[in-house]
Amino acid sequence: MSYSNTVNFSNPKEVQWKFAEKLYKEFIKDRPDLPQLLENVDTPTLVIRKDKLQDRYREVIKNFDQFKVYYAVKANDHIEMIKTFAQEGAGFEIASPQELEKVLSVGTPPEKIISSNPVKPLDFIDICLKNDIDRFAVDSFAEVDKIARFKKRARIYVRLAVPNVGSDWPLSRKFGVDVETALEILDYAKEKGLIPYGLTFHVGSQCNNLQNWFVAIKRAKELWDRAATQKGIRLQMLNIGGGIPARYTRESLSVEEIACYIKGLLNKYFNVRTLELQMEPGRGLVAEAGLLVVSVIGKAKRGKENWLYIDSGVFHGLAEALGGIRYSFYTPVGNPKLTFYTIGGISCDSMDVVAQNVALPENLSVGDRIFILTAGAYTTVYASHFNGFPPPKVLLV
Repeated sequence: MSYSNTVNFSNPKEVQWKFAEKLYKEFIKDRPDLPQLLENVDTPTLVIRKDKLQDRYREVIKNFDQFKVYYAVKANDHIEMIKTFAQEGAGFEIASPQELEKVLSVGTPPEKIISSNPVKPLDFIDICLKNDIDRFAVDSFAEVDKIARFKKRARIYVRLAVPNVGSDWPLSRKFGVDVETALEILDYAKEKGLIPYGLTFHVGSQCNNLQNWFVAIKRAKELWDRAATQKGIRLQMLNIGGGIPARYTRESLSVEEIACYIKGLLNKYFNVRTLELQMEPGRGLVAEAGLLVVSVIGKAKRGKENWLYIDSGVFHGLAEALGGIRYSFYTPVGNPKLTFYTIGGISCDSMDVVAQNVALPENLSVGDRIFILTAGAYTTVYASHFNGFPPPKVLLV
């Protein structure tokens, strides 16, 4: 019987609980050893299933068969995850010398490394060029000047600003430029002796709105044509960034749905066989492969609110909760009586509140374990040692 046929959708606690249960059962599927392992690891620990990383990557390259896939290392830079993707044949998108060092350590050749952060430190540009990595995103004239000072024929791709409507983590304010400015930046890069190589955009992390890709690709085509007709610049590459969503507390667009839509748009607007296509998924590759195991360290009643405190928090792995990401929480106890909790983090900072209105068993006690689903992306990479508490451990299984 399917999930939708077993849930009373008029009961918000049950809806939330059943979806969390679904994600948990999918996480442990075909691994009878996992329930016991999850009950015995130290907390907090981020448990990553290597086979789920592999399966997701293979799903992406199957559906985006015309694309070169560069894993966005910022989503989770654990060396074993990088090694797993390298063994699968992935490329990597990096933004720092530290990320570059990890990617190179697993034997990644320069032609499989790009950098799409439009604002880069000079030392990072230098070390990239010294390692024959020469493809950089830009969205300002100042960035072109920074790269040009190294007197090497680096390849430049400009970042367009596109709508992020419907994305849980918008990225359009900090980065990206309009078509007119992008055109001038490409021409400026050519004047400076760099190679105007292509263009890129990002529809926003955790994007569930196909319209964003429609506007982005249509806008990219306008820039592509104007570069050729007005500036004599023949671009070679289109990079569609990331944006593939994961399932947190609800279903999301599938890889297949997004790929079919994007390939249809490319056929309509570009239809260029020599076009090099790139993408750089991060969250979409790793989020659902991870489960964060935490323990209850406190329980309280404050006014009408039931509070649970856990040994992680927004400073120790769950920072995205501050920006709107809402996780599913689960503990395998059969058919419990549910209540809504506010989840507090381990630190003494009042800002350290992970979530509100979380449906969990009423009888949870100090010492009990909670599993936070879809935790493979932007968790440990965001974690700090604030208040003296360490980041979660990471275990690949």
